[in-house]
Amino acid sequence: MKTEVLSATDPAAVRHAAQVLRHSGLVAFPTDTVYGVGAMVFIASAVERLYTIKGRSNDKAIAVLVGRVEDLKKVTASLTPLAEKLAQAFWPGPLTLVVLKHPSVPNAVSALPTIGVRLPNHLIARQLLERTGPLAVTSANRSGEPSPVTGAEVLTQLSGRIDVLLDGGHVPGGIPSTVVDCTNEIPRVLREGPITLADIEKALNS
Repeated sequence: MKTEVLSATDPAAVRHAAQVLRHSGLVAFPTDTVYGVGAMVFIASAVERLYTIKGRSNDKAIAVLVGRVEDLKKVTASLTPLAEKLAQAFWPGPLTLVVLKHPSVPNAVSALPTIGVRLPNHLIARQLLERTGPLAVTSANRSGEPSPVTGAEVLTQLSGRIDVLLDGGHVPGGIPSTVVDCTNEIPRVLREGPITLADIEKALNS
């Protein structure tokens, strides 16, 4: 397979990438944190390819990105008041919320009853997600290797393994998102990233 490299600023390229995804392809694209590689959430075979191209263990759930809040109902059973408050405070942005999974989401995305969801603060990512609906997205690197912040770094690790790269240059963040478990009354930070525990406590107490 040859990876097609397209400019992320070209609207035609974004439309093409969305079409590739709808036909079970894998597309890497810039986000507000690092480059991600995505597959359509409800095409289990495409999601399974994400594990293969990354060399990732199948017991690790893959987060879901959405381009608009309304799309959450397609992948989540419900949002707790805690999750809603954090979403209002930090979305769009680098915060992944662990919530209850919608029964229709394939086990390939998450074998657990929960799922991580995020609304990114990046124009290209949002444009793509608004065309496709929810995507299962993981960092566009081989497991154990650094998360890429440029299109060139994506190609170094995944060239020939993915169908399309939307190259948007250097991403602004460079740090994977903060992950917070919102399934209980008390939030639990599973991974601290750009948003700190202090930021979260401040938002909840405001």
